[in-house]
Amino acid sequence: MKKLLFTALVAITMMNSACAKTEQLISFEQIPVNAQVVVNQAFANDEISYVSMEKEGFQTEYNIHFASGAKIEFDKNGELKNVDCQLEPVPEQLIPQAIRDYVTAKFPKQFIKEWGTDDRRWKAELNSGLELIFDKKFNFVGIDD
Repeated sequence: MKKLLFTALVAITMMNSACAKTEQLISFEQIPVNAQVVVNQAFANDEISYVSMEKEGFQTEYNIHFASGAKIEFDKNGELKNVDCQLEPVPEQLIPQAIRDYVTAKFPKQFIKEWGTDDRRWKAELNSGLELIFDKKFNFVGIDD
């Protein structure tokens, strides 16, 4: 019984440490090259405040924070996950043309201030606070309230 209890305790401890969330500051050069290219093109005029790498379980995420308050997130492969520009428009080159066209047609006086994916769908938050949902092929699905 003691061995079983000890084994269970060790297993729980190992699972907790494997799932623990850690974040550390890193240099810009330590993020994947394709993520560096995106940042250099889309945020060329914005100063980087800091870069961090976040690990949770087997997931790795890179976060770049800018002096303007904007934040961009990439997955472990350097693929864009989320862009939050606070009160400013997300750089157009980061948003697929189909989504830009939809927002321009349906919400001509608004802009996308946050753009990202949860691996199943895309979300675009407008400056009005309205959150639009699109499928992986960029077709409008609905509004998230």
